[in-house]
Amino acid sequence: MIALWFRRLSLLSLAFLTPLCLAQQPLRVAVVGLEHGHITGFLSQFPKQHDVELVGIADADTALCDRYEHQFHLDHSLFYSDPAKMVAATHPQALLVYTAVGEHRRVIEFAADHNLAVMVEKPLTLSVDDALAIRKAAREHHIQVLVNYETTWYSSNRAIYDMLQQGKLGDIRKVIVRDGHQGPAEIHVQPEFLKWLTDPAENGAGALYDFGCYGADLMTWFMHGEAPISVTAVAQTDKPQTYPRVDDDATIVLRYPRAQAVLLPSWNWTFGVKDMEVYGNKGYAIAVNGGKEVRERFAERAPEDTFTAPPLAAPEDSSLHYLAAVLRGQIQPHGDLTALDTNVIVVQILDAARESARTGKTVTLHPLPE
Repeated sequence: MIALWFRRLSLLSLAFLTPLCLAQQPLRVAVVGLEHGHITGFLSQFPKQHDVELVGIADADTALCDRYEHQFHLDHSLFYSDPAKMVAATHPQALLVYTAVGEHRRVIEFAADHNLAVMVEKPLTLSVDDALAIRKAAREHHIQVLVNYETTWYSSNRAIYDMLQQGKLGDIRKVIVRDGHQGPAEIHVQPEFLKWLTDPAENGAGALYDFGCYGADLMTWFMHGEAPISVTAVAQTDKPQTYPRVDDDATIVLRYPRAQAVLLPSWNWTFGVKDMEVYGNKGYAIAVNGGKEVRERFAERAPEDTFTAPPLAAPEDSSLHYLAAVLRGQIQPHGDLTALDTNVIVVQILDAARESARTGKTVTLHPLPE
């Protein structure tokens, strides 16, 4: 009788633990495209994490595949020239997309047809039409579509968001976001990366899209998914000999009922910049260049204080931790920086900014179809 009791207890324990163990198995991911330079950061950090297993890489450019195979000492069997063949052979659970932004819609619709989750590098896509098509595919096939921004994983940005949620800054009145660097040619990005970054058909614009998306993403997050009333933008090319087809400097103004945001994307900064200033009716907070430092001030005669933002806690501390947690059902991404609903609004802002810069007129935004 005692032996039977122990046997039943063991079976119950096994039944309880098996789903838990399975939930912690590494997520099987495959890469589509090697044209986006951020792939180097992904591959260099990949061995240091245990949330995902890389099962395949698809790119039709064999020379590019050979370069990455040797640079990162990857197994030759990982590489495929055709995403469909890769998916059929490796059965991934999610695709990580490192193509030109102009290819995002095509790859996401491919992923949806295969019921695969997707994480793309920022921004989501090039136009509102593409964004709505992506949203439609995601809904119909019940897949997650996430957008990876470097700024999502800055503890200083999270600290300021928490200050807003706690009411410490009061109501948002003005946000200023500076993003960019000296220029992709000037910092010597990979040739395949530079090629599509400077092609308006593949990048949407120049610095306006490349770095304007960061501020649009942060502001949409702060505003809980509320789109601005209007978008006004100016863009210019200060280095036409380097960037003859796209802008290298832009200013984007977003108007809300009781707030404004000024986004300053540029390929003309003296050095890499990712700063943000958030002004409320009770005080302000400034995140300095993507680090942990935050400056704050709350009263007329009070001095400005500086504090170090606490590190982000897993699984919200990196893109791969986050992706794995979403697919395990531990995080619901609605409304956050990576979420599809947030990034449809981001594309609406960028599309309007591009049109405003083209025409010299303010663009009024209208609600998107549900």
